[in-house]
Amino acid sequence: MQTYRSGPMAHSSPSVGKGIALSLVCLVLLGTMPIISNLRPPVIDALTFALALSVWQVVFALPVFAVELGRGTRGIFGLDLLPRERRRMIYVALFTGALFGLSTYLYVLGVEKAGAANAAIAIQAYPLFAILWESLFLRRRKSVVELALTAVLIGSLFYLGTGGTLRLSGLSPWFLVALGVPLLWSIAHVIIKEELGKTPITPAQVTFFRVVISTVFLAVVMAVALPSGLIAAGTAILQPMAALMGLVYFLELIVWFYAVRHIDVSLASSITTPWPALTMILAVPLLGDTIELYQVVALIVVVACIYGLTLASLRKDRNRQARATQ
Repeated sequence: MQTYRSGPMAHSSPSVGKGIALSLVCLVLLGTMPIISNLRPPVIDALTFALALSVWQVVFALPVFAVELGRGTRGIFGLDLLPRERRRMIYVALFTGALFGLSTYLYVLGVEKAGAANAAIAIQAYPLFAILWESLFLRRRKSVVELALTAVLIGSLFYLGTGGTLRLSGLSPWFLVALGVPLLWSIAHVIIKEELGKTPITPAQVTFFRVVISTVFLAVVMAVALPSGLIAAGTAILQPMAALMGLVYFLELIVWFYAVRHIDVSLASSITTPWPALTMILAVPLLGDTIELYQVVALIVVVACIYGLTLASLRKDRNRQARATQ
């Protein structure tokens, strides 16, 4: 049995305006992250940079975590758990932290190899994987509209991944690597969603534990795969782009948590959906990339499908609530 004995927590009243403003901040942060990643020195490989930026995430997350505890906000530490429950939570945290660590590496690698614009659009495929897990594990039936939009979304991603040719032989393997990022995110989120709903864990605690476990995971992978790489990672940590990427990534995580405290996740997601457009705009002057017409077309279709899926989901929820009240 769980008992909650947390200290005082300062919860401000929800504000739609504040939630929208925070979501717009997330949009800007998400749009700049692929650019920052590709602005790193060429001598720093993807795994080394992923580890370096993760270390900086811990550096930025630690003070927020410590200040919150100092103010008496115990959050997850205010729970009395049975040993079995405590072990389960630790296993969930370790597994999902490892998934997030792997996704950080795939993010850096995918952005580098597939290109900032293509990777940004691929990462926006998160709803596609969320629908897949809901259908397979939660047995949630999808409407004809949702299935049609999903098919169009898959088609547009295939169109983008083949460079606008629609030929399977032209499908970029690096684009598939970029798709691994939302795949891993969706798996981790499905696993931890129920845990977060049952515990008083705070956004600062979620962020801190996530980045610490991710950093340890990447350090272990580096030590096993390339022990000498740990020395290179120590040098990479001192690179300004590693610190900047760590800061922006950390801010995006924690700002998002606070945004959805003020507005629904669906609204916050709708506001941040067009962030790959910002990546495209910045990639031209900052990275010297050329944006092709097929990329613009793919982005427009992907964004339209995500908005359509969001509206269809909201309509289903309203109909379900209406039937429940009858």
